[in-house]
Amino acid sequence: MPGRKVLVVDDDDDIREITGVALELMGGWSVVDTDRGATAVRLAVEEQPDLVLLDVMMPDLDGPGTFRLLQQDPRTRDIPVILLTAKVQVGEGRLWDDLAVAGVISKPFDPMGLVEQIDRLLERHRSAARSRLSA
Repeated sequence: MPGRKVLVVDDDDDIREITGVALELMGGWSVVDTDRGATAVRLAVEEQPDLVLLDVMMPDLDGPGTFRLLQQDPRTRDIPVILLTAKVQVGEGRLWDDLAVAGVISKPFDPMGLVEQIDRLLERHRSAARSRLSA
């Protein structure tokens, strides 16, 4: 799908760089990035990306807090969000369990398979949204 834009939000410079390069070169995405949740909210309004890749653990405003702010704004609430996390927990009490995110990608991830992984999560997210609308 040409012309897709992604906002990558991660406080790790290397993750932002690797993610951006993988998405640009292998997926044709246009990439905007930041290392702060508050900046991500502003950029999401300004840039209107097709997707937000959002780190869970960040200083100041974490991923779940950033996601909640995006959901509160009618200009950004329909942008799919995929969480990036090194804190994949098995069982109960994950930080994102109560969030309607499009998916979760664990770090470290394979940059060569990132585009395909994102595409699968977005398709699943779109299918679920269509199901909810037709119900």
